Amino acid sequence: MADTATIKEAIRARALAEGFSAAGFAAPLAGPRPERLSTFLREGFHGDMDWLQNRAEQRADPATLWPGVKTVLSLALNYGPERDPLEQLQHRERGAISVYAQSRDYHDVVKKKLKALGGWIAQRFGGELKVFVDTAPVMEKPLAEAAGIGWQGKHTNLVSRQFGSWLFLGEIYLALELPPDTAEADHCGACHACLDICPTQAFPAPYRLDPRRCISYLTIEHKGPIPHEFRKAIGNRIYGCDDCLAICPWNKFAKQSNDMALAPREELKLPLLTELAALDDAAFRQRFAGTPVKRLGRDRFIRNVAIALGNSGSEDALPAVERLLGDQSPLVQEAASWARNQIATAAP
Repeated sequence: MADTATIKEAIRARALAEGFSAAGFAAPLAGPRPERLSTFLREGFHGDMDWLQNRAEQRADPATLWPGVKTVLSLALNYGPERDPLEQLQHRERGAISVYAQSRDYHDVVKKKLKALGGWIAQRFGGELKVFVDTAPVMEKPLAEAAGIGWQGKHTNLVSRQFGSWLFLGEIYLALELPPDTAEADHCGACHACLDICPTQAFPAPYRLDPRRCISYLTIEHKGPIPHEFRKAIGNRIYGCDDCLAICPWNKFAKQSNDMALAPREELKLPLLTELAALDDAAFRQRFAGTPVKRLGRDRFIRNVAIALGNSGSEDALPAVERLLGDQSPLVQEAASWARNQIATAAP
């Protein structure tokens, strides 16, 4: 049996060969910050995300999720975009979809690589292991920081000196006890660009996010009508928001993803809002099959589209909006009514 340092480097090399962009090792308790999570939940910042509260204990201690864990292998996959996502916001008649959702569902892409790597580790070195993407109660970003992959920036997302803000994360909990890597230091310095650019002022302080004000939360996780105070700030964003990620200066070192599975679909690059507004449930499912957008469901998605149509201020959008007034979904009807009023107000 090879020594633990040799095993660790063999696993890292194999991870890169499987297509991961970075790999690091951390002790199970090196990453989780239960006091931050406790404060977050106590203040109600989780909003409609009950899953954060329901399994908080397992997030706080990896051994509670799987008692056999001795080392956490943190993996990152670059999904760097081909152009600046902020450019999407200039096309008010088209919908802006977050970079990560313009391609095949990353859960499928990352999990396939995790399973291949996990199978190789088990065959080569033995021992049990568990693989996770972000659907499991795992404190991914703190663990990635402890494993040396990046650091949690002031926007609370992971930042890498090599890949900027564009990394998907996954983990393998190992029964092997391997030496940890050195944690990454915080390199944000005095910069606060990510805080300043937020359209809804979702950061009450550096390193703290109130998701209830975040456009990504509002357009994806929030189940009811979007509060009126945030609607104009949403602009043409119909699924997620990349502003705080895209503005980060560390993106000057970012690289466009070369993973073909993560190549953006042409039909998801700035689709026409009026075209999207005409989608029924079957057409919605067909158009967004295999992407993260499908999980949102047709009604919430069209709610977002209606708000974006209202924000376009274009009378050309009125026929699409008026059709939505008769939609079977009260959620869509309410958003369409608001959109019609916005367009009427904007008319000369």
